[in-house]
This record gives sequence, structure tokens and C-alpha cells, in this order.
Amino acid sequence: MSENDSAVDTVDAPPSAAAAAAGGPGGPTKPGSLVNRLSGGATTRSIGLVIALLGLVLIGFLTAGDRFVSVGNLLVILRLASVIGVISIGMTFVITGGGIDLSVGSIMGLTTVVATLSWVQAFAKDSHWIVMVLLALLVGVGAGFINGIVVAYGGVVAFIATVAMLVGARGLAELLANRTTQIVNVNGFKAVFSGNLLGIPVLIWIFALVVAGGWFLLNRTTFGRRTVAIGGNIDASRLAGINVKRHTMYLYALSGLTAGIAGVMMLGRTTAGTSTHGGLYELDAIAAVVVGGTLLAGGRGSIMGTVLGVLIFSTLSNVFTQNDMSTSVQAIAKGAIIVGAVMLQQRFANRPSKKAVPPAPVPAGA
Repeated sequence: MSENDSAVDTVDAPPSAAAAAAGGPGGPTKPGSLVNRLSGGATTRSIGLVIALLGLVLIGFLTAGDRFVSVGNLLVILRLASVIGVISIGMTFVITGGGIDLSVGSIMGLTTVVATLSWVQAFAKDSHWIVMVLLALLVGVGAGFINGIVVAYGGVVAFIATVAMLVGARGLAELLANRTTQIVNVNGFKAVFSGNLLGIPVLIWIFALVVAGGWFLLNRTTFGRRTVAIGGNIDASRLAGINVKRHTMYLYALSGLTAGIAGVMMLGRTTAGTSTHGGLYELDAIAAVVVGGTLLAGGRGSIMGTVLGVLIFSTLSNVFTQNDMSTSVQAIAKGAIIVGAVMLQQRFANRPSKKAVPPAPVPAGA
């Protein structure tokens, strides 16, 4: 978690803002408060991302013609973006809170394996396919809670703790699956998650619901305000009455939950569970979050920015695919975008605050 004051321009926030973030008697958020000062440039950043996305669409149209802008291809882009998009929503909360989660891809792979174990599918056939969904979500949340407990209460650096989970979850998935691919044979599950609703794949609807829920949680609840406050200044948040350790644990549990949801979606897309699912998804999620404007140092996050970041990378991949271009060149382009986004973030973070709080007057004779 970051203690760098300049990263968020809000370290010396007035007591009322700190109390409001803690859910205390500080009252409703005011125009000059912590949250609003953090989000002051959000609109400008979003406009830049929209322009970048439209530019990619234009390039796709000019190079691939009408087939790129066809409804079918646009749905393909959204469908491919949906799984990594859901993971990225959870990652947005963790990074905004000053942490990092490198285990989400492995956790997602583990959830697909557990949900497709033979005895699980047999039980689902005898009862209801929802059993597979609930078990996948339970595994995701459980793994996230373990991450949160190790980081918050164990004092282990988030990077190390989540790398350990990355390795452990992948190894457990390999053991459970015996390094084989487990096919989904529950027809009810396949009918729901591989189907369409109003002509739109169910996976896209799930992505939209997760985005809406994530946006509301981050921008309209005390949980979201506390997440921003902890990422901005952990000591000030603790003094404001926020239970930082418990909240941090909840952030990683939320990340595990989104990994579980993504696992269910992956099963719907591929109708197979395997320990190889989710390889390097954590890096793709972090890239989308960073490009979307969330500070790696913590203290500022944008759900809509993350969505735009996911769509930018998904559209970029589709443009390369439509033009039969090398995946190596695609990786170089993605890397350049990530580096550019981080450089812009650092420039923004190091910019002096325009509304610096003046120092307290020194009493006479002190």
C-alpha cells in the first residue's frame, strides 16, 4: 500500500473528508472533499480513452473493411473482453486500495477445475447446475480471503503473497484435474452460459452486470470511499477509524469473487475446465486497469476507465487478427501502450497539488 502523498493530491484532507470516508460523522461528500478531488480529472481521462478506442475502430475499419464493424465481429470483441473484463473489475478495487493481486488467473483456472470435477457434475445433474456456479464462486472467494488474511494480518507483501497463491492454486488445479481437460456435461449449465439473451451472448450480460455493480460499489458506497482512502494514505485512514486490515481482506476476497465469476464464464465459453485456464490473465488485467487510469500507487480508481482499457486491448487484438498480423507485433504494441500509460500516470502523480492545504499557524511564543 502506498504512503506517497503526492500520488493522490489528498493526503492532508480535512477531518470531515476522512470521517466521511470512514463512514463517520463527517457528513455527505462535498465538492472539495477527498473523493471529488480524486475524480476531478476522471472525465478528461475517459475522453482520451474513448478517442483511443475510436481510433482503433477506425483503423480496423480502414484495414479490414466492413467485416470489422459488423455486428457479429463487435459481439466477438465484447465476448472475448468479458472474461478478462470481470477479472479486471476486481483488480481495480485491489489496486485502488494500494495492493496488487497476481493470483487471479490461477484462481480462475482452479475454479474451472473444481466446478467440473466428476462428482460435482454428477451432483449438479441430480440437483441443479447452479451447484457448479456456487462452488466456483466459493473457491474464488476462499482463495481471495486467504490472500487477504496473509497480506493484512500476516504482514506479507502483497506481491509475494499473491505470487505464492498463483503457484499454489495452479498446482492444486493440476493435481485435482490430473493434468487433463474436464469436459462440461451438464446440459443445463451449457444451455445458459453458452447461449444468448436478446441476441447478445450471456457472457456479455454478466460482464455488464459486474461492471454496474463494481461502479456502484466504488463510487456510491462507504466501501468504495474507504478503498480510495486506504490506497491514498493508509495511516490517515487508520486514524480516521477505518479498520484497514479487515477492509484489505475484503478487497482480496472481492478479487477472488470476480475470478470465480470469470471461471464460470470461461466454462460457458469453452465448456471445459483445465488448470491452464487463466494463464497470464493477471497481467492482462493489471494492464487494462493501469491503462484505464487507476494509479498503481493506489488512491485513485476508475471502473469505466478499466472497461475502456479492456476494450482497447480486445479491439487491438481483433484488429491484428482481422489483418492476419503476427502476435509478436501485437505483444509489442500492447507493451508500448502499457509503458505509455504508466509514464502518463507518473507525470500526473508527481504534479503538485493545486489545492495544497496551507500549514497550520504556529502559536505565538512557541
